[in-house]
Amino acid sequence: MTSPRPSSPAPARPAVRLIATDLDGTLLRDDKSVSERTVAALAAAERAGIEVFFVTGRPARWMDVVSDHVHGHGLAICANGAAVVDLHAGGAFLEVRPLPRPTALDVVRALRAAAPGTSFAVELTTGIHYEPQYPPFFLDPGATVATAEKLLYEEEPGVAAPVLKLLAQHPELDPDVFLATAREAAGDLASFTRSSPTALIEISALGVSKASTLALCCAQRGITADQVAAFGDMPNDIEMLSWAGRSYAMGNAHADVIAAASGRTVGNNEDGVAVVIERLVAEALAADPAALAEEGPVQAHGAGGR
Repeated sequence: MTSPRPSSPAPARPAVRLIATDLDGTLLRDDKSVSERTVAALAAAERAGIEVFFVTGRPARWMDVVSDHVHGHGLAICANGAAVVDLHAGGAFLEVRPLPRPTALDVVRALRAAAPGTSFAVELTTGIHYEPQYPPFFLDPGATVATAEKLLYEEEPGVAAPVLKLLAQHPELDPDVFLATAREAAGDLASFTRSSPTALIEISALGVSKASTLALCCAQRGITADQVAAFGDMPNDIEMLSWAGRSYAMGNAHADVIAAASGRTVGNNEDGVAVVIERLVAEALAADPAALAEEGPVQAHGAGGR
């Protein structure tokens, strides 16, 4: 009788070199605060040599909530991948992946036909502008109020401020139905996603997403997808979670996000990102005893991710 062959050990998982985290509903609590535990976890990751990137649908002007907690490089990916900004320089734009204005106009026409009642806002590098019917959530004292066609009009092509994203809102449709309708109507023109619990769609240039811009930033650093751990909770995080080697859906995540992620953690109000980061830091330090001696013991907090 032949003895069974010894099983080969499972290959070791690549060490995490970069953490990419969404903000609203993920890193931030519902009151938009960053907990002390999360602040400590972010700092510990940086000290352990793990870079942290905030990857959000927010515009650069709304990044003050986390600007004090970015370390090292100071970079963040904003507007669902349409911009890379330097938080150490007050949110200065380092790279912009704009939505061409003629394309944005074609999308407006397509959605007006496919979903009558849709209203629009236009997010530029200089601020947001919106239609009269657009809900007041994004109101800005310096905004221009006009039809999307007027907001997107460019007297001389290439001169006006770049369009980071177009926002479309519908007062009655189910959010997922609205997203599916928009993709069917104009999915060959632009990238469509959503991060709001309401029927609010975010529209970027074709191929622009959190994932594609994060991949570019990682390539510049010689970091591969399997060395990235990503966190998110809404459909605009799905591509990023699918791309990263390790990905975690929050306990409060949309069902499609849970399906896309390779792992789960507890909700944003329970510091789900910090729960995992603490494990990743402990893993990194255990693999490097010299670093462990410098860092000191990792603090245990009792709560476990799932």
